Amino acid sequence: MSPVRPLSTDTSTDVAQLLVERWRSMTPIDKFRAVDAANRSVDLLAAVGVRQRHPGASDEEVRRRVVALRIGRELSIAAYGWDPEVEGW
Repeated sequence: MSPVRPLSTDTSTDVAQLLVERWRSMTPIDKFRAVDAANRSVDLLAAVGVRQRHPGASDEEVRRRVVALRIGRELSIAAYGWDPEVEGW
């Protein structure tokens, strides 16, 4: 197998190769679980950022702001009637 090019400048070729081999060895459900965990982490970090910018926001407002960050302004307006340009990101 040819060497794998690192995904970032701070990753060695050897480590990149190990990572790709690990991904290839994972079952589909393991891959799904890894992606799900990553998505949950991203949402949690986004919620922390929202709470820092809007300390008085209710849980529902935080949820709407996180969703708006994920899906964008136009879809947020169409789906939820929430305009982050008006309400603030």
